[in-house]
Formats: sequence, structure tokens, C-alpha cells
Amino acid sequence: MKHHLRTAIIGLFAFALGFALARTTLVARADAPALQPAAIDLTAITPDSMPTPGTTTPNLRSKTLVVTDGMTAAVQMGTVAKHYHANANEVQIILQGSGTEWLGDKQVALKPGMMIVIPENTNHAGFVATGGPFEIVSFKTPPQAPSDVHFVP
Repeated sequence: MKHHLRTAIIGLFAFALGFALARTTLVARADAPALQPAAIDLTAITPDSMPTPGTTTPNLRSKTLVVTDGMTAAVQMGTVAKHYHANANEVQIILQGSGTEWLGDKQVALKPGMMIVIPENTNHAGFVATGGPFEIVSFKTPPQAPSDVHFVP
């Protein structure tokens, strides 16, 4: 009888905790800004119209274009050292530039029109540009925390 009572109490506690976490998540989603219709001319974005590179990625300019509760989209210009994101998946679409990028344990050739799918914890980047500077649209889901860039040799 004690075993059944203990199991019921643990089950009730787990249910209450799950309900509270789900409720918190629902409230956070409701507080996120609503996605608005927009037409963005990616060809009109120039390096001069983008933020100055940060100290973490000194050769990469990045401008966030869309933010939702489940995804971000940014246009990026330049190169970045090989790294991974522990808690974000990424999809890159190459708009211009050619060269190579690490994807997992191998280098892949890049050219305009390619799409690269990068699951979380996958080493990527380490771009080597051979045909002009890279311009990429990057989608991350869930949105990447600023601290979730882990450089690798």
C-alpha cells in the first residue's frame, strides 16, 4: 500500500511540474512578438548597412531579419571559424560566393543556390572563400543563444 501511495504522489508531482512548465512555455509564446508580413530585398543589403562584426566573429557581419518564438533568420556576410551550436539547428542558403565549408567531419564545396542543413552539435563553417565573399541567409531553430557558439580546432 505504501508503494502505491508513493507512486501516486510522485505521479501527481510530475504532472504538476509538467503542467507548470507547459503553462510557462505557453505564456512565453503568447508574449513573443507576432510575426508581421514583410518583403525583404536581400540584394539591397550591403556590408555598410550591416552591424560591425563582434569580437567573437571578427570576419562575419550578421543582421537578424526575422525573430519568432521558434526561429530566427539572418543575412550574414564574411567568414567564421569552425564551430558548432549545442542547442540550435541551422539551415544556410548560399546567395553569393564560392569555396568550402566544414560540415561535420568533411569539407563541402559551396556555390550560390546551395542549401546546407546543420543539425545541432554538428561542426560547421571554417569557410574558405575562393570566388568572392560569402553572403548567406541563415535560419536557426530554436533561436540560438548568443553564448551557443563553440569553436573547435
